[in-house]
Amino acid sequence: MTKLVEVIAKSLVDNPQGVITTECEGRQGTVIQLKVDSEDMGKVIGKQGRIAKALRTVIKAAAIKENKKVTVEIVKE
Repeated sequence: MTKLVEVIAKSLVDNPQGVITTECEGRQGTVIQLKVDSEDMGKVIGKQGRIAKALRTVIKAAAIKENKKVTVEIVKE
């Protein structure tokens, strides 16, 4: 799942080297944290959060296919 988030995020931003994903286990399943450069933050979130919502929907659908619960957090540096 982490690789999928990374590939999608890198395709959205201007600086793909600034994309960092980390995976950790939370109480309610796996949490994937996505960090991007501050100037690329708007591209990952999108207008009114539409891109972030679409990213979370895709990851949730992939996680359901593997019987997992995964959430994506976009983290400011």
